[in-house]
Amino acid sequence: MIDLNRLYDEKHIFGFFAEQLSYPEKLTFHPAVLEGSLDSSHTAFEDISTYWNLMHEYSLDEIKEMYTNTFDFQKDATLFMTHVKFGDSKERGQMLARLKVLYEMFGLSMPDGELSDYLPLMCEFIYAAEWRGDPRAQESFSLLLAVLEDGSYHLMKALEKYNSPYFYLIRGMREVFKMCIVQERQGV
Repeated sequence: MIDLNRLYDEKHIFGFFAEQLSYPEKLTFHPAVLEGSLDSSHTAFEDISTYWNLMHEYSLDEIKEMYTNTFDFQKDATLFMTHVKFGDSKERGQMLARLKVLYEMFGLSMPDGELSDYLPLMCEFIYAAEWRGDPRAQESFSLLLAVLEDGSYHLMKALEKYNSPYFYLIRGMREVFKMCIVQERQGV
C-alpha cells in the first residue's frame, strides 16, 4: 500500500528525476538543480550525489551521446516502463490506456505522440499532480508505482550492466519508492 502523504512530501524530488531522465540540456546539470531537490539527510542522497558527481566528469556533448546510446539504442535500457514486461502486446496497450486515464483524472493532459509509460513523464506527473483528498488516489497511485517499480527494476539492472552513471539515479529513485510504501505489520 502506498503512503500517499509520504509520496506527497517527496513530490519535489520527482521533478528532479523527470529533468534528469529527459534529454540533457545545459541547465540540467546546474548546481541549483540538485541543491533544491534533496539534502544530505535524504535516504536517496548517496546514490543521487554519486550520479551527480559522475555526470560532472563528462561534457554536455558526451552526456548527450551517453543518453542516446543508452536509452535509445539499448533495448533493455528503455525509458518505457511497460515495454520490458509487455513488449508490444495488447496488454501493454491496455496498460498505456489505463495510465493515460489516470493522468487525465488528476488533471494532466498527455502530450501528443508521447506514451504514458515514459519514465520522465511519469515522474513529472507525480511532481505536478494534486491528489490530496481524492478518493481515487490510493488505487491510482498504487497502480502507477507498481508500474514504476517493475519497469525501473529492469532498467536499473540494465544500467548496472552497462556501468552507466544513470544506474545511481534509478537506484536513488527506487529508494524513494521504498520510502513511500507502508509496510504491513506482521501478525495483525
